[in-house]
Amino acid sequence: MELPTAIRDVRHLEELLSEPSTVAIDAVRRVDGDLVVLGVTGKIGPTLARMARRAMDAAGVSGRVIGVSRFSSPGQQHALDLHGIETMRCDLLDEDALARLPDARNVIFMAGRKFGSTGDESFTWAMNAHLPALICRRYRTSRIVAFSTGNVYGLTPSGQGGSREEDAPAPVGEYAMSCLGRERLFEYFSRAHGTPVAILRLNYAAEMRYGVLIDLAGRVFRREPIDLTMGYFNVIWQADANAMALAALAHTSSPPLIVNLAGPEELSVRATCIELARLLGVDVSFTGRETKDAVLSNGARARALLGAPRVDAARLLAWTADWIQRGGESLGKPTHFESRTGRF
Repeated sequence: MELPTAIRDVRHLEELLSEPSTVAIDAVRRVDGDLVVLGVTGKIGPTLARMARRAMDAAGVSGRVIGVSRFSSPGQQHALDLHGIETMRCDLLDEDALARLPDARNVIFMAGRKFGSTGDESFTWAMNAHLPALICRRYRTSRIVAFSTGNVYGLTPSGQGGSREEDAPAPVGEYAMSCLGRERLFEYFSRAHGTPVAILRLNYAAEMRYGVLIDLAGRVFRREPIDLTMGYFNVIWQADANAMALAALAHTSSPPLIVNLAGPEELSVRATCIELARLLGVDVSFTGRETKDAVLSNGARARALLGAPRVDAARLLAWTADWIQRGGESLGKPTHFESRTGRF
């Protein structure tokens, strides 16, 4: 894949975000069969579904890609239909509606709740910990790749490579606790039914409309002081996370495979903002001081199994600064990565 020096517009961005890796193409060839993407209308789902369709076409397999969601916003279904993705409306918490979904050999589970969790904790737990049990019963004979989060680890010391999959979880706050609940339910049903599962702890996906880099670049461009308390972070280009999710279909197992999806760099908020300020041609100021720990993940296992990231942090910074400077589209959904209390 030849990477551009800049991303022209949303159409160009979504083409890049949905371009499959060779590892992803090989995986869909090996697993064959239809793919259901549950919770397809989130920040990641639409381009992941498009990538799956492109990967199947490139692999020469004839499976269907079926995107399932409530589709609450106008145009979401039509946008997916245009790219060869079948769409189905479903409230996944409705067991009768869930039973009517088509069978599929492959399932990617993306449904969940993060933002708005504080103040509506019961719904967060229903989505993040109850729904996985329903999905595991409905798709007990399928391969399931389930998205989770690096927040289940809690805070880990900086400069030590980040949390590893064998580290004991230490979730902070109800959102992270409910995500650990999600993982435990997938693990239980995988063991009980022999369902092959892979759990992906993502930390953090980045693209031009959303992510930690866009949050920081926007603040720098607006000359807002940058809080250094959460002083370090990981990012991974969303297309690389998408490709790894498809590749994980070929590595599902019982008990589940657990892998961290994270870029190889441990980024400093201070150094990142200084570089963004240079690229944007502005000054930057800071408040607070770096603490000794942060939400950090070690993605070595995923890189070995699912393919190395195709886009590094330096290129992401250049793309991000250019996008912000030109007034590129934003989803308007801050990540709140700086939260140290787990409240979202």
